[in-house]
Amino acid sequence: MDRRNNPYAPGAGLQPPELAGRDRLIDDVTIDMDRVLRRRPTKGLILLGLRGVGKTVLLNRLRAFADDKGFQTAKVEAPEGSVLPHLLAPELRRILYALDVRQSGGRHLRRAVTVLRGFANAFKVKIGDIEFSVEPAPGEGDSGNLELDLPPLLIAVAEAAAERRSAVGLFIDEIQYLSAVELTAVVVACHEIAQRNLPLLFIGAGLPQVAALAGKAKSYAERLFDYPEVGPLDSDAARAAIAMPAKNEGVSFDDDAITAMLQATQNYPYFIQEWGFQVWNRAPSSPIAQEVVADSTPDVIAHLDANFFRVRFDRLTVLQQKYLRAMAELGPGPHKTGQIATTLGVAATSVATVRQQLVNKGMVWSQRHGETAFTVPLFDSFMKRQMPTLEQHVPTRRRGSTRRTSSR
Repeated sequence: MDRRNNPYAPGAGLQPPELAGRDRLIDDVTIDMDRVLRRRPTKGLILLGLRGVGKTVLLNRLRAFADDKGFQTAKVEAPEGSVLPHLLAPELRRILYALDVRQSGGRHLRRAVTVLRGFANAFKVKIGDIEFSVEPAPGEGDSGNLELDLPPLLIAVAEAAAERRSAVGLFIDEIQYLSAVELTAVVVACHEIAQRNLPLLFIGAGLPQVAALAGKAKSYAERLFDYPEVGPLDSDAARAAIAMPAKNEGVSFDDDAITAMLQATQNYPYFIQEWGFQVWNRAPSSPIAQEVVADSTPDVIAHLDANFFRVRFDRLTVLQQKYLRAMAELGPGPHKTGQIATTLGVAATSVATVRQQLVNKGMVWSQRHGETAFTVPLFDSFMKRQMPTLEQHVPTRRRGSTRRTSSR
C-alpha cells in the first residue's frame, strides 16, 4: 500500500480520520453551546476516561465547534508542575484582544482588562503589555489567593464577552494535574458564573478520578458539571474507525482482519490508529488480510513499548515500578489494594504512600474504595514484558531504627 496515502493518525490528540462512536456526546455539547449563546442556563462538562480513549481529540473537536459558533475560546493543558495562572492569563489576554479592546464603548471590556492586569501582577505572570488608558482597579483579582482571584477574573471576561454579544469557551485538558487549590478555584469560578448566568462554557478532560477530586474540592461540583465517561468504542463504532478511513482510500479489510485488530486493540481509539497505521504500511494490496494484521502486531507492540508505555514507566521509582508489576501479575484489574500488597510481599499500610504517589502521577485510580486500576489500557501486558519476573519488595530498615520504610 502507498504509505503516502495512509489515512490513520496515531498520536496524542491528533484528529482521527473517522471520529466514530462520539456523535451523541458531540450533539449534546453543541446544543449546550447554543444555549450559552442564548443565555440559557447550562452545566459545564468534564470528560472522564483512561489514556487512549480520545479525550483530547474530543476536546479539540468541541473547541473547533465553539469557534465556528462564534465563541472566544481558550485551551490550556495542565501538565504536572504547571501553575494555572501562568497558563490561563495569556489565553485570557488573547480573548480580550479578540473582543477588540479598542472599539468604542465596552465598559465591561475595560474592567476585564484592569482585572487581568491586577491578576497578572499578583501571580507574577508575564503576558505582555495591554495597551489601554485605564488605571488598574485595586481589590479585584489581585490578592494572590487563587480561589478569591480567579472568579472575578473569569466573571469580568464573561461580562466583556456578553457586552460584545459573544461567549467564552474555556477548555482545560489533564485536569487531574491541577493542584487542589487550582481545581477549587476553577470550581468556585464556574459556580459564580453559573449563578450570574454569564456566557462562559467550561469543558474539561481528565482521568476518571477527576470527578471525585472535583467533589472533594467543592461538594456542589457534583451538580455544577456533567461527567460523561469516554471509554472504548462499541463494536460497530470500532469497526467503522478501522474500515471507513481505508474505504475512503479505495481499500478494504477482510472481516477476520478487522476482528483481529479489534481483539488486539480492545476497541481503544488510540490503539486502533496505531494498528491501522502499521497494518496499512505492511499490506501489499487490498483487501487487507488477517495475516497482515498478525505480521504487523509485533511491530506495533514494540513501537508502543518504546513510546506510549515507556515514557510513563521511566517516570516511576523502583518501588512504584514493582507495585505496578504486582498489579500486572493479577491481570488488567481493578484489584483489591490488599491483594496487590500481598502479591508484592508487604502489608498494605507499608505501600499506601506508594499507591498515592501513583494516583498523583496519573498511573492508577480507584473507582471504589479499596480498589486500584491502571489508567493506561494494556499496561499490565507491558509491565510483564518490561519486568518478566515479579520481584517481591523487601523493605529497608532505617539505620538505628526498627521501623520499616515504604519506599526506596
